[in-house]
Amino acid sequence: MTILSSDRVAVTRGARLGRFGGRRVRRDGSPATGSFWRPLTIVSVAVIAVWCILAAFAPWIAPYDPLKTVGDNLEAPSAAHWMGTDDLGRDMLSRLIWGSRLSLPLAVAIVACSLVVGGIVGLAAGYFGKAVDNVAMRLADLVLAFPQIILAMAVAAAFGPSVGNAVLALVIVSWPLYARIIRSSVLSVREQEYVVSGRLLGSRTLRSIVKDVIPNSAGPALVMSTIELGNAILMLAALSFLGLGPRPPAAEWGAMIALGSQNLGNWWVSLFPGLAILTIVMAFNLLGDAVQDHLDPRSRRGRSR
Repeated sequence: MTILSSDRVAVTRGARLGRFGGRRVRRDGSPATGSFWRPLTIVSVAVIAVWCILAAFAPWIAPYDPLKTVGDNLEAPSAAHWMGTDDLGRDMLSRLIWGSRLSLPLAVAIVACSLVVGGIVGLAAGYFGKAVDNVAMRLADLVLAFPQIILAMAVAAAFGPSVGNAVLALVIVSWPLYARIIRSSVLSVREQEYVVSGRLLGSRTLRSIVKDVIPNSAGPALVMSTIELGNAILMLAALSFLGLGPRPPAAEWGAMIALGSQNLGNWWVSLFPGLAILTIVMAFNLLGDAVQDHLDPRSRRGRSR
């Protein structure tokens, strides 16, 4: 059996740390150019920060109680009600702010649960391969065979309309995306020299996974998680629009748009919730692109051609 020298092990471990620690370098050893904080990235982070602040301080920022009648039914935007009122006389601005308090945490919960489930499945499939890989990927293919929104609707309808069931439905349809991308990363990482060296030096399977595989295959999952936060908000709003999400009178953006679709002559009822969804989804997508460019400079060079 070939015994690896200490110098060789140090080099391979240094290569591992150089990928995710400190400044990125190109293959020729020169530092990668380009800053993460570009104008669009700053704008997207600012938009996300504003919505997070509104969600965190909604009880103090919202001018009215989102569940109480405070004006005339379907009152147009005015000085008293900047975004008008809905069909029950509730202030639209207050309901929009309180809606962020529901949509943002639920989106984070959906992405986190999907990442955990998909990460475990993808990690096991990529690292152990063979039977585990076949079973896990066939199950993922089965879920991906259906359009996401159709399958989410079916699951949510089967369990009944509620916040918890909507989150569960979206986790069920989202985890295969993470499983496939993490499996792909693990397949390439597990054959790297530092992983093989660790196994030859007697590292246990769990230690190899935690210390070597996970840190070096987390990049693509991080990018997808950032982008999928916007998609989770969009999907949750779609379920609420169809009556399969949070129940009334909860302030939720999708349900507010559904109410506006029943009052097409009163444009403000659906316009402002739609703009809220548009801004936060675009912000997360732009941030995801920036994270991808930062972790993989080749993607930036490909788009610049």
